[in-house]
Amino acid sequence: MDRETMSFDVVVVGGGPSGLASAIRLKQLRPDTSVCLIEKGAEIGAHILSGAVIEPRALDELLPDWAESAERGEAPFDCPAREDRLLLLTRRRAFRLPLPREMNNHGNYIVSLGVLCRWLAARAEALGVEIFPGFAAAEVLYDGTGAVCGVATGDMGVGRDGRPTAAHTPGVALLARQTLFAEGCRGSLSAQLGDRFALRRACDPQAYGLGLKELWEIPAENHQPGLILHTAGWPLPSDTYGGSFLYHLGTNQVAVGYVVALDYANPYLSPFEEFQRHKTHPAIADHLRGGRRIAYGARALSEGGLQSLPQLTFPGGALIGDTAGFLNVPKIKGTHAAMKSAMLAAEAVVRALDEGRVEALGYTPAFAASWLHKELHAVRNVRPSFRWGRWAGFAYAGLESVVLRGKAPWTLRNRADHLHLGKAADHRPIDYAKPDGVLTFDRLSSVYLSNTNHVEDQPCHLRLKDPEVAIATNLAVFDAPEQRYCPAGVYEVVREGAAEPRLQINAQNCLHCKTCDIKDPTQNIVWTVPEGGGGPAYSAM
Repeated sequence: MDRETMSFDVVVVGGGPSGLASAIRLKQLRPDTSVCLIEKGAEIGAHILSGAVIEPRALDELLPDWAESAERGEAPFDCPAREDRLLLLTRRRAFRLPLPREMNNHGNYIVSLGVLCRWLAARAEALGVEIFPGFAAAEVLYDGTGAVCGVATGDMGVGRDGRPTAAHTPGVALLARQTLFAEGCRGSLSAQLGDRFALRRACDPQAYGLGLKELWEIPAENHQPGLILHTAGWPLPSDTYGGSFLYHLGTNQVAVGYVVALDYANPYLSPFEEFQRHKTHPAIADHLRGGRRIAYGARALSEGGLQSLPQLTFPGGALIGDTAGFLNVPKIKGTHAAMKSAMLAAEAVVRALDEGRVEALGYTPAFAASWLHKELHAVRNVRPSFRWGRWAGFAYAGLESVVLRGKAPWTLRNRADHLHLGKAADHRPIDYAKPDGVLTFDRLSSVYLSNTNHVEDQPCHLRLKDPEVAIATNLAVFDAPEQRYCPAGVYEVVREGAAEPRLQINAQNCLHCKTCDIKDPTQNIVWTVPEGGGGPAYSAM
């Protein structure tokens, strides 16, 4: 069967904040531009997960009437930030820390990012953007000159053996003069583009964190709308960067989460178990007591900062949002950065379309002259300073925040996360307690709350470059860390009698967090898109 072909001026890959912001900006500036946005989730917001506290600076520029919409109850900004707390945790105690200026949330809002994206999608559609959820971009298309000319969505109805089933439907070729890649963190197509156009030749490797989140309903007497709580310290060891967030939403709900930097060394460490252990601390448990967990999810975060941003443009397209790595780690925010980068890219694309140029070269200098570049430049050394350990990192972060203000004549470098993982023989196993079903839970019951679903009869989207490496190296040298760093129980070493152990991949559990693609010590695991519409179905995360 031949592929159907559709042509547009611009195709946007990804329905998160950056993808939607770029589509809106394109139609604002050039209303006759035909814009198509595709999203691999079953609906807009299905794969979106964040804390989230949003700084509305970019939103002010994109949609200046958002506040009026919120007053009418049409926009999801009903919970302004009211109080910030920063705690340092020991095993049983909590110490209040002075709040760095970057973490001051005055004027910000606690939101569900999925709900925000659905609101942005409605605004985009009202401007004429064509939005197609449930379609996964599986292939980059190139023209005769080697420039990107669009993407192709994956075939539907392909069996596990790779052969078409009776339900087979070919993918669609979406041709475009410009294609914006807003795939989120560690996008599979963006990685291919990086290799083809050498987009990372002049930057540091990206650094990542794994964020885990639960949504709880709590008793009214425990609820403090607008409270924003962050912690550092226990249970993570001092040589591992990470911390927690706890946000009281406008309803009787609390978003509680944990972020672990993926440059940790101990292969026995499990970010999921560290998160469960964290909730038992009295300073956290008191907020959750008497409540019930109603949702769970996980995703990777791009933490490398300014020095890890790749080249942003190439013939026929550009990288935007978390795909490129626009996140302010000390501020613990990325939505405003993702949206601003998308707006800058859209403005450059409009100029390229008007001038008949194949590359939106104005995007990079526009970013360099923007408030976003200034913001990221000022904090570029904070995250990498924690490679020296928690206490040295705190000391340096204080120096940057109070004295240097980003004006240091040096830039600290990043190193690929998988290179930091140590051998099992050099580390001690960690004894994690069994879940109690009240505050702490296992992976499988957690995945159930994410509403994750994949068509079972499809090719496995988690591929091993060399299947032998999983046992010969990952298990033998690192004790199969994929069993612990995956927050969904996808990877399992199975031992049956006298037979040799084998790695079982439970791909139907996959939350699309991309951690395996990032942290695998041999870089043997490759994450690719499954059939469109598969994966988690977050409703309000």
